[in-house]
Order: sequence, then structure tokens, then C-alpha cells
Amino acid sequence: MLSIIIPVLNESYNLPQLLNHLVLKATAKEQLELVIVDGGSEDNTLELAHKFKRDNLVSVHIVNSCRGRAKQMNTGAGVATGDVLYFLHADSFPPANYDILIQDEVIKGNLAGCFRMKFDNEHWWLRLASYLTKFSWRACRGGDQSQFITRTLFDEIGGYDENYIIYEDNILINELYARNEFVVIQHPLISSARLYEKYGVWFVQYHFWTIYVKKWMGASAEELHAYYKRNLKK
Repeated sequence: MLSIIIPVLNESYNLPQLLNHLVLKATAKEQLELVIVDGGSEDNTLELAHKFKRDNLVSVHIVNSCRGRAKQMNTGAGVATGDVLYFLHADSFPPANYDILIQDEVIKGNLAGCFRMKFDNEHWWLRLASYLTKFSWRACRGGDQSQFITRTLFDEIGGYDENYIIYEDNILINELYARNEFVVIQHPLISSARLYEKYGVWFVQYHFWTIYVKKWMGASAEELHAYYKRNLKK
């Protein structure tokens, strides 16, 4: 069983597209479990999630959580029943046969990893950033690439660090790299460039680099969140 955990907050535009995509592109639908974790949406995200659940035979769980991706993803993991957990943002679309691609890596002994990524925007920097995700370098990782991990390893690490409102994906990825437990599947996941399109590529990239450097220099979870809220709050 592959449990796909999707944290959402006001994702009424993306969520229906993603859920249909996940069913359409899966190879073994009967071995899928979708866990939608809402952090207090004020649009009709929940209504659309329940409609999808009524209209489809695939297993769907819809749960409420405190706001914050780390908290939402841990809540989803607590509900999930699969041996492999797959954490996916609502605006990221994995490749065809993604479930089998993940399964094959786990069978080979790769207990955690992600897909390489391609932004849905042709700006030259975003194309370059997308290309670089094919490599195993730690600096090329991020939550938009999605994250698969076995239940056993996730529990051993202790899940996502809920102290982090942002950068929570990177904290878990750091743990995985420290254990030499990470593989990049060489099939592209398509991820939205909506933040770059809203604020501008160089503006967003500058602040992402700044957050990365601040963490490297020892900034706390609270300091990172405060910086993000000042500069990149959606």
C-alpha cells in the first residue's frame, strides 16, 4: 500500500486536478490510499475533496489538522495505513506510473527519495534549476520534488519537525542524507512556479537562498518563519 499524504490550505483550484491526476497516472489503483489533510481552508477545498471521495473507488481519507505543513503531514502519517508514505504538495504532479517507480526503489533497498522536478514555466533560471534536480547533491533538494519514505524509517526519524513552519521538508531531508538514505528517481514531477510568477523569479530565489544561508548559520525555526512572513508570505 502506498499512502499519498497531501497537506492542503485553500487549494480548491489545484486539488481536484491533482487527485484526478493521481488516479489516472497510477498503475495499481487498488494499492493506493489518498490522505488529504486540511489545515483550515476557507474556500471549498474540503467540499471538493469530499466530492472526489464520493465519486471514486480509490481509498480516500479526509482529515482536519492544525495549520502548518509539518503538523498536517504528521497528522496524515498518523492516519495512513501504507508501508510507504508519499508526501506531495497540492501543486506538484508526479509522472506516469509513479506508484510503481516508488515501489521499485523500495524493493531495491532505497528507503527514501524523490523525483527529479520540472517547473511549469520556461524561464531560463527555472529550467536550469529543474535540470539540476537530477543530481543527488543535497543543495538541489526541496519539498516541491515530493518525498517518499518507508513507514519504518519515517517513524525511526520521528516524522517532520513541527517546530518548523517553513523549511520542514529540508529538515527531514537532512536527516535522510545524514543516514545516506536518499535516491532521486530520474522521472520528472511537474511543479507549479506560482510563487515565482507572483513575486518574480529573482525576488523569490534571493529570499530562498537567504533562508538557506540563515539556517546554515544557525537561525532558529522561529527566525526562518519570521523572515519568510516578511518577504514571501503567500
